[in-house]
Amino acid sequence: MTTLAETAEPDTSPDAGRRPRYDLGSVLRTFLAVLWRDVFTTTRRPTAFLVQVIVQPLLLFFVFGKVLDEAGYTRGDFGATLLPGVMALNAVLVSLQNTAMPLIMDFSWSGEIEDRLLAPLPGPLVAAAKLVFGTLCGLFAGLVMAPIGFLVLGTSGWAPTVWPSVLLILALGSATGAAIGLVLGTVIAPDRISVTFALVLAPVTFTGSVQYPWSSLGHVGWFQVISALNPLTYVSEGLRAATLPGHGSIALWTDVLVLLLALLVAAAVGIRGFMSRAIG
Repeated sequence: MTTLAETAEPDTSPDAGRRPRYDLGSVLRTFLAVLWRDVFTTTRRPTAFLVQVIVQPLLLFFVFGKVLDEAGYTRGDFGATLLPGVMALNAVLVSLQNTAMPLIMDFSWSGEIEDRLLAPLPGPLVAAAKLVFGTLCGLFAGLVMAPIGFLVLGTSGWAPTVWPSVLLILALGSATGAAIGLVLGTVIAPDRISVTFALVLAPVTFTGSVQYPWSSLGHVGWFQVISALNPLTYVSEGLRAATLPGHGSIALWTDVLVLLLALLVAAAVGIRGFMSRAIG
């Protein structure tokens, strides 16, 4: 009796060993479909998202802008100074959390990341879709606080001419927050989420020049230096430079350049970490 054993023939075709080719139109459609999946999932639970976006900054407006003002601890145009800072804080933190948290879950117990990686899309673009979704969340979170701030703080609305600069800074700040969230989402183990977020979010919040202009820290030089290392400072100061010209804020072009640099570095590290985690 003769037994025939089939052996695998080496692939000697010209395409062997080459990376798969992607059609640009197909890649774009798939990218938008992956992005839409996150948007659609969020719209299915709007209450939870709106609570996350509105409650904390609303309390900041109320306590810092109303209670402390009536108690005599603040004065003058503090409301106008506080509004850009709270918008910046909300944009950065919401984008960071809405990128990091889903990614941590996808890489751990849900395993959803495996489905996404099966899509006909280069792996880095799967990470980019996460980054874009986080940016959209942060941009919405920042913009929605403007009318709420005008109403609660009693400040006047901004002239139409400042809105292009406001949108630019908010978009860059949200994208930077999402890129930092991408980094955290690929390095944090699920059982260390609470500890890591406590170690990251609190320092980011309290050194980001949210409640005061960065220039007012001139007599506390060491803290001013620490604040200068925080990207949130440049979002807060960028919004103040756009809406409160002549108040000694960091120049708008400086804010834009620093945020662009922070975005590029964080996005490069985050996408590299995503690919390493996905392949591993």
